[in-house]
Amino acid sequence: MKKEYDGKLLKVYSFQKKLPTGVLASLEMIKHPGAALIVPFLSKTKIIMLYQFRAVLGKYIYELPAGTLETTEAHLSCAKREIIEETGYKAKSFLKLGYIYPVPGYSTEKIVCYKAERLEKVETSFDKDEVIKIKILTIPQLRNMLGSGKIVDAKTICALRMCGI
Repeated sequence: MKKEYDGKLLKVYSFQKKLPTGVLASLEMIKHPGAALIVPFLSKTKIIMLYQFRAVLGKYIYELPAGTLETTEAHLSCAKREIIEETGYKAKSFLKLGYIYPVPGYSTEKIVCYKAERLEKVETSFDKDEVIKIKILTIPQLRNMLGSGKIVDAKTICALRMCGI
C-alpha cells in the first residue's frame, strides 16, 4: 500500500488487491477515522436539524449533527461531544440505531448513528469553520422535505429512515 496523500483529516492510499474473481484490481482508498451522527429528538414529534453551509458545495444543506472521531475516541463519546458542539443541547439518553458506510467504493469511513432524547439546553460554540443555523422541524415537515428532495445529505437520509421517518 502506497500513501499518496497525508492530510489533516484524510489519508489517500493506492494499492492492488486480488478480487474474489481472481482479477487484480488497482485501487485508491481514503482512510477515514470514522464518525458519529445524532438524530436529536427535542420531543416525540420534533427533531433538531442543522442548516449548514458546506463550502465544498458552495451552499447550505439540511443535515443532522455529526462529527469525525478524534484519535482513540469511541463513537458514543463522539456523539455526546458533537450534539453539544453543533446544537447547544445535551442528551440524557442515546440509542444506537446502526451504522453506514457512506462511500464504500473508496473510503473506510464508518458512521454510527444514534437517536438522542431527553435533551437539555447548554452552552455551545461552533468550530471556526462551521456555519450552522439550528432548525427545529416536525416529523411531518421532515417527511415532506425527504419526499420533495430538500434533504440531500446521504447520512441524514439514512439516519432519518432508521428512525422510521
